[in-house]
Amino acid sequence: MSKEPLYRLVAVEKEFEGPTEAVRVLRKIDLTIERGESLAVLGASGSGKTTLLHMLGTLDEASAGKIFLNGVDLSSLDNRQRARVRNRDIGFVFQFHHLLPEFSTLENVAMPAFISGMGRSEGLRLAKEALDMVGLAHRLEHKVTTLSGGERQRAAIARAILLRPKVLLADEPTGNLDEDNGTRIGDLLVSLNNELGMTFVVVTHNPELAGMMHRRVELRLGELYAQ
Repeated sequence: MSKEPLYRLVAVEKEFEGPTEAVRVLRKIDLTIERGESLAVLGASGSGKTTLLHMLGTLDEASAGKIFLNGVDLSSLDNRQRARVRNRDIGFVFQFHHLLPEFSTLENVAMPAFISGMGRSEGLRLAKEALDMVGLAHRLEHKVTTLSGGERQRAAIARAILLRPKVLLADEPTGNLDEDNGTRIGDLLVSLNNELGMTFVVVTHNPELAGMMHRRVELRLGELYAQ
């Protein structure tokens, strides 16, 4: 296994154009994320947590500084290369599951495989494995509209790990769930991190979920602090 950390951020900054002047959201972020670790990113609303996660996921670009994923400078990639990295190397879980209501649970989970060009039978096979890992083997053919909130988030996690990406990025994965379901999702993330050896980066307001991760950092007014 490479000794290079999975992520290396060097003096990363992010600004957005405001009505009268630029608004700096992230300031000189230096961060290393090791392979296989789980990292919680905490902070108040507006602190830049989701912006940081989007940049880690190549959904947004830094205004200054460098972000390296697997040793590759993400700013050097064109749009097609970035899309391939998102499909193959990064799994996403959001507060809202973004499942497609017209498809079954199995088909929803298989979507990253279909997008990658994988054959239908192989994609569905991988989806069955992933759903079994998250405890939804009994819900394969159900429409996602019939699933509970906790089950929908489990299906979203199964979709995120389908192609065994290098990292799973989760943005408030328990934010739309009650306390019991939130704890179950936290336990599931810990289990998958241990079982798959996949890196997990979790943005959360939930101190219980953050406490389950190996390491915690906090964003305050765009600056990063270790906890």
